[in-house]
Order: sequence, then structure tokens, then C-alpha cells
Amino acid sequence: MTSYPHDRFGLIRREAALRAGISDAHRAAAVKRGELLRLVPGVDVEPSEEFDGHEGAQKLHRLKAIAVSTSNLGAGKVLPLSHASAASLHGLPLLKPDIDRVHVTTGRVAGGSIRSHRHLHAAPLEADELVRCDGLLVTSLERTAVDVATSGDFAQALTAFDQALRLGADRSLMLEILVRRRRRNGKIAERALRFASALADSVGESWSRAQIIDAVLPMPRLQQEIVVASGRTYRTDFDWDWRLVGEFDGMTKYGRLRRRGESVADAVIREKLREDEIRDTGPMVVRWIWSDLERDLPIPRLRNRLATLGMAA
Repeated sequence: MTSYPHDRFGLIRREAALRAGISDAHRAAAVKRGELLRLVPGVDVEPSEEFDGHEGAQKLHRLKAIAVSTSNLGAGKVLPLSHASAASLHGLPLLKPDIDRVHVTTGRVAGGSIRSHRHLHAAPLEADELVRCDGLLVTSLERTAVDVATSGDFAQALTAFDQALRLGADRSLMLEILVRRRRRNGKIAERALRFASALADSVGESWSRAQIIDAVLPMPRLQQEIVVASGRTYRTDFDWDWRLVGEFDGMTKYGRLRRRGESVADAVIREKLREDEIRDTGPMVVRWIWSDLERDLPIPRLRNRLATLGMAA
């Protein structure tokens, strides 16, 4: 098994590999066998389970963004990372982000283009909209959320703003950046910002709420706590006057809930017991998963339950 030299980001760079006596041919063969992942020419990374799933894809994109930003693939000055690429540096989880290429913003009003590894966005940049993450120049958390929100649909915009607020973004500053200039999808983003909440704990919860909003269902409370008969205190994703509880189940969620020495299956079983204890306090409980959101399945189920309770038509 080859021991590859890594930089501080965990990247394997051609120059360091050659100094360690590892040839280009060796690395190319390792990429072909799946022992390395090629991010951009001259920069690889070793595969990891951390890159699996929706959030894992963003983690891998973060490394690709770093590789592009530090490899001078394009002529001229290094441009600040922006959009989904800046989000990956900020640790801002997104809904179905555009991560085929690394996004940068030029600071100019014209001249955007799409290249092999980079998407160049032509847009003005204010000095207060730029920060450094891990030593790299990126758009600020607020500017990044606005850029993402105006590049997608309502659910993607709500997710970007929810998760930015959860990370400590300033709502009034995001609104100020949003209205500084005319933007495509600006009205969609403004609507999403009005509904955005720092209480949304995950991308799945933000997407769930976007579907609830678009369906014009009664708005639920978020992250409410309840003390059950056993004396335990639980927090639910959504509830309607404690008569109906809604829960988004994501495998990442169970990974977060898993205790030391506990498997994901153990965490799932414990979560099911939690549901039983919540149900014993009175409310109906509706659960859904990512694939349900893909097929818009939670809404008819929620509407039916709410109608049964006399809370929706």
C-alpha cells in the first residue's frame, strides 16, 4: 500500500508525490483502480466514506475548491470562491448544490464563463463581502447564502438561508446584500428569507418546510421540547399545537445521534422508542425520509392528518 504525502488540507499534490518518488504513472494507475480520486490535474485525494451521500459530496467539493484555488489553473489572479464552493468552505450545507465545477466570482459586471473546472460568475463584489476561510479568499457567509439563494428554486433558497442563520449569519445583512442590485430569482430569494429560520436543524428539515410553505399548510412550530412519562426531554422537528408531530428521518441524523459504541441500527431503534414515548403524550406522529421528499409524499399525509384534526381544509 503506497503511503502518499498530504498537504495540510489532505490533498496529494503532484510535486510532493514526485519528491516522494511516486511517479505520474503510478498515481494515474491508482486513480484508475479507485485508490485515488482525481480532483483536478495534479491534485488527488484518497477515497473516504466521508464523501458518501449528499453532505459527503459537499465535503469532497470543498477539497476540489481548495485544489482549484491553490493550483493556479487559470491565468491571472486567484479569484474568490463563491456560491456552492464558498458554502463548502463555510460548512454551509445546501440542497442539491451545483458542484460540477468550482465557483468563483470575478468582481466585474461582465465576462462570466464556464470552463473545465471553474464556473466564473461576473458580478460586483464589495470589500465587506469577502473573508478568508482556511486561508483562502471566499465570499462572506451572508453573500454566499444570497448567491446560492438567487441561483435556485424556493426550496434551495430557503435551505441556504436557514442553514446560514443556523451558522450565525446576519439576516438584515443578507437582505441588504440581496437588494443591493437586481438579481435573477431575487423575488424568490426575498420570499425565502422572510420564512427562513435558524431552528431548521438540517437540509432535510429545510426542504420539508419549503414543501409545507408551498402547499399553504398551517405553519408548524420548530424544535419544541416535551417531557415524556419516563422523565426524558425530547425535541421534535415540527409540531402543530402538539396535536400533530412531524419528523424528518435522515441517515446523517442517526449518525449524529449515535452514541459511543452504538451502531446506526441501534440509534434507529432508540429513535423509534422515542417516537412511541412522544405518541403516548397525545399527538399523532408522521415521519418521512429523503426519498419521500423527492416524491412530494409528506404533504398529502400531513394534509390528511391536519384535516382529521380540523386544522386544514
